[in-house]
Amino acid sequence: LKQVFNKDKTFRPKRKFEPGTQRFELHKRAQASLNSGVDLRAAVQLPSGEDQNDWVAVHVVDFFNRINLIYGTICEFCTERSCPVMSGGPKYEYRWQDNVKYKKPTALPAPQYMNLLMDWIEVQINNENIFPTRVSKCEEE
Repeated sequence: LKQVFNKDKTFRPKRKFEPGTQRFELHKRAQASLNSGVDLRAAVQLPSGEDQNDWVAVHVVDFFNRINLIYGTICEFCTERSCPVMSGGPKYEYRWQDNVKYKKPTALPAPQYMNLLMDWIEVQINNENIFPTRVSKCEEE
């Protein structure tokens, strides 16, 4: 279990929604829907009067947090030796390209690929231009 919660490995702290904000309230509503055993189609429907972008953002962040926890529980079984290729079965191989360090699609061991992917997603989620957390003046009026 120590491996799962090692901050330098694959586990990353959950992104929190600030209490009292609209996104925090949407997050609570989404959690209640997902934990109540209701129909998933109904659980992800946009609540009446809510902003679609906020609703999608809440679900993206929740999905990232859940995938991060799941990956954290299995990562010790997939090492560079046991998983030398990031693949989707025998027919598909994933290659990493970020146009910074990896200018061309590059084959990487699965753990390295996953660490780069999770880091990249976290940067996107924390980018205020993509996932703003503050209410703009236009929204306040």
